[in-house]
Amino acid sequence: MTNEEAFTLIANYFNEQFEIDRDKITLEANLFVDLKLDSIDALDMAGMLESELDIEVEEEELMAIRTVQDVVNFLLTKTPAVEAAAT
Repeated sequence: MTNEEAFTLIANYFNEQFEIDRDKITLEANLFVDLKLDSIDALDMAGMLESELDIEVEEEELMAIRTVQDVVNFLLTKTPAVEAAAT
């Protein structure tokens, strides 16, 4: 998964699930301050990532995610094995 693919996945999810304007979804955007998500929304996001990408999101990892860039970085560390297994 590339940086761009990870960002597109997250941006589409936030736009569709939470109806957040695409212009507000930037790499620097704070999930809780800028995008107005709450802890339940973060759990929903983790569930989506686990089901869509077949990865596991640990509680400690989720608690460290604060920005869209954090989500992208998380995906980049978790998906190489998924990509290798799929090819």
